Amino acid sequence: MTKLNSSFKIGDVVIPHRTVLAPMAGVTNSAFRTIAKEFGAGLVVMEMISEKGLLYNNEKTLHMLHIDDNEHPVSIQLFGGDAEGLKRAADFIQTNTKADIVDINMGCPVNKVVKNEAGAKWLRDPDKIYHIVSEVTSVLDIPLTVKMRTGWSDSSLAVENALAAESAGVSALAMHGRTREQMYTGSCDHETLARVSKAISKIPFIGNGDVRSVQDAKFMIEEIGVDAVMIGRAAMNNPYLFTQINHFFETGEALPDLPFAQKLAIAKDHLKRLIALKGEVIAVREFRGLAPHYLRGTAGAAKVRSAVSRASTLAEVESIFAQVG
Repeated sequence: MTKLNSSFKIGDVVIPHRTVLAPMAGVTNSAFRTIAKEFGAGLVVMEMISEKGLLYNNEKTLHMLHIDDNEHPVSIQLFGGDAEGLKRAADFIQTNTKADIVDINMGCPVNKVVKNEAGAKWLRDPDKIYHIVSEVTSVLDIPLTVKMRTGWSDSSLAVENALAAESAGVSALAMHGRTREQMYTGSCDHETLARVSKAISKIPFIGNGDVRSVQDAKFMIEEIGVDAVMIGRAAMNNPYLFTQINHFFETGEALPDLPFAQKLAIAKDHLKRLIALKGEVIAVREFRGLAPHYLRGTAGAAKVRSAVSRASTLAEVESIFAQVG
């Protein structure tokens, strides 16, 4: 086993562990980011923010920028389709928020994003990647990072895209081992991630995709050669995974999984943090979509999910959970 220094740096920002919470729309708000941080995520990344929403002072967008004092280091991810807008939005973040890092989304595969020349659309043109990174870094004093996929429909430009971002001045690069065409289907392309890892020499390379266990993280770091692992969907039902991965690389010991009762306690804590952030009505409505992740694999999960989907108050959710906890 490779023993690692716990920390690494993105620019001048010290990341205390080699685990990163991926940005996930509707999930990685401050409520969940603080949970991930308490379980050991070295860096937490905010759900992606529209540069147009920032520039037009959209109330919902501005509310998303809330950062708790216990989240640091934290990154805010931007998506947008033009250099000038992203420059202004990045400068706004640097000036008006507590963010330690700005990230540009070059991987989101959904149609409404790519139709606006944003997200994964950037992967078709390495020169455009170089241009946008150069422009945005020119207005920033804090580090800029990029999260991308292996490519649009294939991985032929993966190394070229990564090197374009590196040479233009990003302080770290994260790559999800799937193409835009794959969306979230199929398996992570470890071979392409390994090629990119070998090509990137000046900045940390963060591997993302199918990291669901300590062994997955071990493979990514020891075999693929990434500097850190980024975890998305697997963290939604088990943020304790950050603790397990950190502990393994620091001690060589594999911690057992949490019992279901403790996962349920995390779910209830998550809801209470959401209520503190957004109010009970909105929080419970949003939690209906989050609860199934915590309940996955539990006997009678479908029945409990159905009951939670009709709940409208914290008391109702707690009563439902009490019957299975």
